[in-house]
Amino acid sequence: MTSPSTASEQDLRYPIGPSDMTTPLAAGVRAQRIDAIAAAPAQLRLAVAGLSDEQLDTPYRPGGWTVRQTVHHVADSHMNAFVRFRLGLTEDNPTIKPYDEKAWSELPDMRLPVEVSLHLLDALHERWVHLLRAQPGSAFQRQIYHPENGPMTLDAMVSQYAWHGRHHTAHITGLRQRQGWR
Repeated sequence: MTSPSTASEQDLRYPIGPSDMTTPLAAGVRAQRIDAIAAAPAQLRLAVAGLSDEQLDTPYRPGGWTVRQTVHHVADSHMNAFVRFRLGLTEDNPTIKPYDEKAWSELPDMRLPVEVSLHLLDALHERWVHLLRAQPGSAFQRQIYHPENGPMTLDAMVSQYAWHGRHHTAHITGLRQRQGWR
């Protein structure tokens, strides 16, 4: 049985639940998930709108990243995802390179204003979504190999990153709600 504090911590870590990487995706479901990727930068921007530096430097949960680190993490993660998709579309079953998210979150550029990563996400997602929408359905069955997670189809990656943007946005909006930040 899960203790109340563990359940609460789990809710704070996964406010929208776990990622659903069921594959293959029906064309309509894939299109919805690509739409979620397209919407992520605007939703993240809205989630941090009007926050002070003090608020941006508040962890979204005990022991978690600050709001600022979370925004920069989304940019880091989605840059990696964009490259992974391009590799998956141009190479046969490429092995992609994992990265140490925690170590990246501690690098000096994580202190930059969030606007830097929000601008990056706007441009990155414009290219990424254009690329995804231009692919035939069969392209999403191509695979990459993740050394820690094993083989993944591009459909699974679409699902993962549709979830990822919503997941981290919910960390921020949940914190705003809990703190009463308007």
